[in-house]
Amino acid sequence: MAPARVTSTREAADWWRDAVIYQVYPRSFADSNGDGTGDLEGIRQRLPYLRDLGVDAVWLSPFYASPQADGGYDVADYRAVDPMFGTLLDADALIRDAHALDLRIIVDLVPNHSSDQHEWFRRAVAEGPGSPLRERYHFRPGKGENGELPPNDWESIFGGPAWTRLPDGEWYLHLFAPEQPDLNWEHPAVADEFRSILRFWLDMGVDGFRIDVAHGMVKAEGLPDLGGSDQLKLLGTDVMPFFDQDGVHDIYRAWRLILNEYDRDRIFVAEAWTPTVERTANYVRPDELHQAFNFQYLGAPWDAAELRAIIDSSLDAMRPVGAPATWVLSNHDVTRHATRYANPPGLGTQIRTPGDRALGLRRARAATLLMLALPGSAYIYQGEELGLPDVTDLPDELRQDPSFFRAQGQDGFRDGCRVPIPWTREGSSYGFGAGGSWLPQPAGWGELSVEAQTGVAGSTLELYRTALAVRREQPGLGAGTDVVWHDDAPTGTLRFDRPGFACTVNTTGSAVRIVAPGRVILASSPVRAGGDEFELPADTAVWWEV
Repeated sequence: MAPARVTSTREAADWWRDAVIYQVYPRSFADSNGDGTGDLEGIRQRLPYLRDLGVDAVWLSPFYASPQADGGYDVADYRAVDPMFGTLLDADALIRDAHALDLRIIVDLVPNHSSDQHEWFRRAVAEGPGSPLRERYHFRPGKGENGELPPNDWESIFGGPAWTRLPDGEWYLHLFAPEQPDLNWEHPAVADEFRSILRFWLDMGVDGFRIDVAHGMVKAEGLPDLGGSDQLKLLGTDVMPFFDQDGVHDIYRAWRLILNEYDRDRIFVAEAWTPTVERTANYVRPDELHQAFNFQYLGAPWDAAELRAIIDSSLDAMRPVGAPATWVLSNHDVTRHATRYANPPGLGTQIRTPGDRALGLRRARAATLLMLALPGSAYIYQGEELGLPDVTDLPDELRQDPSFFRAQGQDGFRDGCRVPIPWTREGSSYGFGAGGSWLPQPAGWGELSVEAQTGVAGSTLELYRTALAVRREQPGLGAGTDVVWHDDAPTGTLRFDRPGFACTVNTTGSAVRIVAPGRVILASSPVRAGGDEFELPADTAVWWEV
């Protein structure tokens, strides 16, 4: 049985400062109609599970009308639900039911690019060169004697040129797949359209937006060549001509004024890949967005010194702008952390091997307690509360990640973290739906299911439920800007204090003797408490009441 939900005493207007937000990838969460694909009604039916888990809000990855060239991040109609996910009435029912359960709903917004099936783009192509609609995208003549070369040397994040030539000779820009043409945010019609889209969903009752590619909407004037720079090493460079341009902040200031018109506190969350956390902080200044994903933390290795450095730099960067730090370990674009931690460090966030799964799960559980003990807001990706690993052995012919089928670019192994999650021990799709699943689930998936773990002491699901309940109950957890480190912690371990609370973490492969700082509240692995001396097991985190 899940611990009783304890309502936070924080002001409703500040709910996002220490919120735990659960990401749902709709295609892979729950299928209500047996077609093998998750849908909005399936999510609605499972909302009580999320309420009992103890999260504050649910972030939904795109469910808009889309050809699904990139998992819904190619939007053909921003005001319509794709039939594979349901209808606008289903979206309305989901939002209403979530609010009745004291859950907030955050939806994805994809403003950097549309689908090539969007009405604007289809008409622009049909009308040919000189069409006013082409000004809403980035159409250019090519270089070379006959325009046969791309307008500049930019490459797609998915690999290959960032330009595609149409039969009429003009090229259009797409920083991602060719089916995702970039919008031109210098055109007033684009800004007007997205202000209208924001109001459409705000009027329906959503509590906020996660902004996809929030750093990419504005490009450098003239679309200059990179001049030989390696754009795939973005985080090691300064500002690139197509990412993190200062002009994006004018857009967000205008959007913040719209949110401020609504009676309940709604939020914006930025997916902003920037070279430093200091530049990330620019997105969450008081008159712009509320939160920004902490990708530096997500990519951190399981190493005490490196984790501490990233935690400190994250808190230091957010403090001057008054925004909370955010913490995340997994999402729909990276290998699940139970698998990343099962492999040697340095492999990045796209990993092709299962590694030592027992070790990976042990570290993942410890990393979760560390994350939930830090001040600010935390994000949970669906299934991580079950300890799910990535599915690394999917047959190539069944993969659907578009970047898998392109040379260069990303590794293209995002399907492994998108395999539908298991709800029951038995069944053709372990309770996901009556008609199988759009990506194959591994044999033995049922033993990791919600049914198999519910009420089982020591299970990963019960660890999450208990941790989230304690986080609500402990006044020293959640919101805040500081941790107090103990510099005398043994090598390879962390200890920090927050009001009335302490957290110790051992990132080494061996047990370490420490002085017990108080009463054990929760541990990621079995521990034996007693006396002043305490043995902190390998790859384990412990919460203490002090």
